[in-house]
Amino acid sequence: MSTHEISTAAGLAYRWAGETDTPPVLLVHGYPESSYMWREPIEALAGAGWRALAPDLPGFGDSPPDPPGTWEHHMQALERFVSELALAPVALVTHDWGVLVGLRWACENPNSVRALVISNGGFFADRRWHDLANVMRTPGEGEKLLDSYTREAFDAGMRQLSSGIDERALDEYWKGFDGEVRRHGHLELYRSGDFEKLVPYEGRLAQLGLPTLIVWGAEDRFASIKMAHRFHHEIAGSELEIFPSAGHFVWEDEPAGASAALVAFLDRNR
Repeated sequence: MSTHEISTAAGLAYRWAGETDTPPVLLVHGYPESSYMWREPIEALAGAGWRALAPDLPGFGDSPPDPPGTWEHHMQALERFVSELALAPVALVTHDWGVLVGLRWACENPNSVRALVISNGGFFADRRWHDLANVMRTPGEGEKLLDSYTREAFDAGMRQLSSGIDERALDEYWKGFDGEVRRHGHLELYRSGDFEKLVPYEGRLAQLGLPTLIVWGAEDRFASIKMAHRFHHEIAGSELEIFPSAGHFVWEDEPAGASAALVAFLDRNR
């Protein structure tokens, strides 16, 4: 049974568990998920003596849209959230788009982060977008795609990508498609995702000198396992945990194993 709670801060809904006097762990979800993806890690972290907090980024989950839905605007939302709750320094846990949002925020706010966890998402200026993202980034084509999404098609597509996503999870993630404003925010997010913006950040993660764990599903169709090895090579002293049978949604496919790896890593670096 879930013991986490849902609250609001800085205009964002967030799930949390743990005592307020324990070290904070900030978990940043990817696309098209919400804080619900962190349900098992939240419980595991609280049980191990950490304070886990997972916001819904604007327009996802239970957070209202806050246009524009750009990469930079999500970073600003994350900063407001951390500031309002006085969380810094945090152990930062990221997945998919949460990697792009969270790591760029960390580089801009190095004193606000004490450890990094990176999962199934890149942070490289020479990366190229996958086919679905390229459609969303194309004016006209992206609108057609988002307008065509039905609940049935969404469910089928997500189930093809992850065996761990159940009906409750689909209910939660479909919230991000409720209405034109939320859907348009998805296009704004991807269309702001120019990897050239990462050129100034090259080498910055390594320079942070933070304990770093890389968690990856080896069967990822969107963020190749090569990215995991690249992170591991570029960040000295980083740890690498690969789940061979998991795909892009590693926290859904291997929730117990990934949560255990996360807790063990943070406990070693408490």
